Amino acid sequence: MLRTSPARVLAITLSSACAFALAAPAGAEDTAPATVVNGTFASPAVPSGQEFGGSPEGWQGGTLASATRADHPRGLQGSILAGTGSATPLSTRLSDVRAGATVTLSWDDNPDACVSSGDRRPYAVEVAGADNAPGSYQTNVPTGKANWYLGRTYSFTAAEDAPRVTFRFGTVPVSPGCRPMVTNVAAKQTAPSGPPPGAAAADPCAGDSAGTPQCADIGKAGGEIANCPATSRDCLSSVAGDGKQTNDGIGQQTGAVKDFGDIPRDESPDAAAQNLCPLSNALTDGLPPEYMVIPPKQWGQC
Repeated sequence: MLRTSPARVLAITLSSACAFALAAPAGAEDTAPATVVNGTFASPAVPSGQEFGGSPEGWQGGTLASATRADHPRGLQGSILAGTGSATPLSTRLSDVRAGATVTLSWDDNPDACVSSGDRRPYAVEVAGADNAPGSYQTNVPTGKANWYLGRTYSFTAAEDAPRVTFRFGTVPVSPGCRPMVTNVAAKQTAPSGPPPGAAAADPCAGDSAGTPQCADIGKAGGEIANCPATSRDCLSSVAGDGKQTNDGIGQQTGAVKDFGDIPRDESPDAAAQNLCPLSNALTDGLPPEYMVIPPKQWGQC
């Protein structure tokens, strides 16, 4: 018969509890903002006196609901999950999210005032990727007026650059325009490790350029420098040069500046500035202090 000491059982139990305690939900570490274009559906504004109007900029599908119709606690406009009479779901792309990033999407939802009673209204959030199962959600219970749930979330790993996020209402309502509503869509991300695609292009000797004569010389020089003892000035100079050409150029520029300063002038710069002070003072004397950052009278030359 297998015997297990109480102490060992306690140790296993505690270690299992610690493992559960340390497991973090997907996306919990996502802190860097990710751009959601027009996430509060502020553009375009629904015309005054109308409850619905137009499609949200930066999105496909959907129909905007005015701030009055949405009746969101923050006074935001909203969007129903598809245009009136349309089967195209509400969707947008997260333009600055790269493949491999983990993303946490957040938003608020509302059953809308078009439903006075009944069950919570189901919908799904979808993102491409075999590992990204659709998220299933239900609004608050319909009451015939706004009944917002604040702070829904959905976490996923981007399977492509600029992944498309889709809000899909799966049931057929009595009215084609009577669909759940969302607003305040935002996202945070943790970018994938490693440089973004195309980062290697910053190296002029990356890729096909590596075999050019110029890059071959740079590679050869780098190898020779690596073989030089750190304390051997003569060895380093034999590869990288003694800097004479650079020093000669600095000397030429220093001489040019001195020659420019030695050119004879009819009037010194200080005297010329003094001649301009009366004019600038006359133009600004009548202005109150708040109209000037630094009055001319406080300029160094005046």
